[in-house]
Amino acid sequence: MTVRFLEIAEIELDQAIHWYGAQAPGLDNAFLIEVLSAADRIARLPEAWHLLEEGIRRCRLSRFPYGLIYTVDNGDILVLAVAHLHRRPDYWRDRLKR
Repeated sequence: MTVRFLEIAEIELDQAIHWYGAQAPGLDNAFLIEVLSAADRIARLPEAWHLLEEGIRRCRLSRFPYGLIYTVDNGDILVLAVAHLHRRPDYWRDRLKR
């Protein structure tokens, strides 16, 4: 399966990478690698991760307090949010309305 990110999820990813890059050298790259690893796990086993509601799942990152919120859309994985897990839970729910 192909993994695609909503534009707003890409913006969240970019913002988090930038923030981690300002915290310590190399932390931005570590975060990006972790996100790409999670996306690969999702593509291989899309049904394996925590079900939030019908058709919506979350794959938590191992090293960072983030999760990829996603759904299956026309045979592809669509990442709705790169969500910080300790801030504003469920803020991404309005992204389901397409």
